[in-house]
Amino acid sequence: MTSALHDDTDPGTDDRIQEARLWRDNGWTAKVIKNEDDDGWAVAMIKDGEAEPALVGPWTMGRDKKNPKPLDVAAFNTLVKTASEVLRRHEQQLHAMYHKSYTVSEGEHRIVVTLDIVPDEDNPHALLSAEDALGERLAQVRVPPTFKLTRASAAAWVADEFRKPA
Repeated sequence: MTSALHDDTDPGTDDRIQEARLWRDNGWTAKVIKNEDDDGWAVAMIKDGEAEPALVGPWTMGRDKKNPKPLDVAAFNTLVKTASEVLRRHEQQLHAMYHKSYTVSEGEHRIVVTLDIVPDEDNPHALLSAEDALGERLAQVRVPPTFKLTRASAAAWVADEFRKPA
């Protein structure tokens, strides 16, 4: 075991590793790995606590054209920025997929109707909610995760005095 590797159970140790093919800092690990598809190299960016890499991409060959270029501070920081952006986009996509919202008018009142899908493996469901313009909850009902929230279905739910949709 190299001196850069250590027992993570010791609270006094520093988790920073700065090696040619392994770099760990600020909650991220970069690993330069052999690209199984060809003779080149790849780099995997893994966020601490995650099992799968957030980003895997090609890595530059070194001067000898056989070994990978060593990791350095600038490359690591660029990789962290890129991997963070990939995660941010993924989170935005999930939010858009699991959260829908429409504003409907009921008389002089504006009501925001939202559908939040809960992708639970054992009990998937969705919560259909209504709030007034001040953010006060007017109603919330549990619906199937397949419920389609549209402007029309939101208006119909409000007009039906927030009864659970059939």
